Amino acid sequence: MAETITALTEQQLSELQQERLVMLSTIDAETGAPSLSAISWVRPMSPTVVRFAIDQRSRLVANMKANPLVTLTFFGGGTLNALYGKAAFVTDALEGVPFKLTCIDVQLEAVRDAMFYGSRITVEPEYEKTYDKRAAEKLDGQVFAAIQKA
Repeated sequence: MAETITALTEQQLSELQQERLVMLSTIDAETGAPSLSAISWVRPMSPTVVRFAIDQRSRLVANMKANPLVTLTFFGGGTLNALYGKAAFVTDALEGVPFKLTCIDVQLEAVRDAMFYGSRITVEPEYEKTYDKRAAEKLDGQVFAAIQKA
């Protein structure tokens, strides 16, 4: 049986310091079915803790309160990285952000390569923000600064 990796590598830490498309998997509090959402306000706090912010009104908040087990996945290093852990609520009101965001830490329990055997990612997905670019940059700066302070 392979040893379970419970911490991010230096490369993964570096990749998560950049703006990335990250998928958050939770268990739906009402139906018990898997739930998947894209998030972008994500930062590693240490090799074993990843922090993110989401809108307080998000259904994801109720999901994680009912069942804290989550998976964060992101493309990087030519693969699909899967980070398994438990969500812990840091704060329900990030300071210096114009709307109410909940800040959540994920204590990592396992870090795995989730690509199928004999494959690698050759082009990572890209996205663009469809609202005012300056407003998006300002908001991102506010959120990431608040995440670091929380």
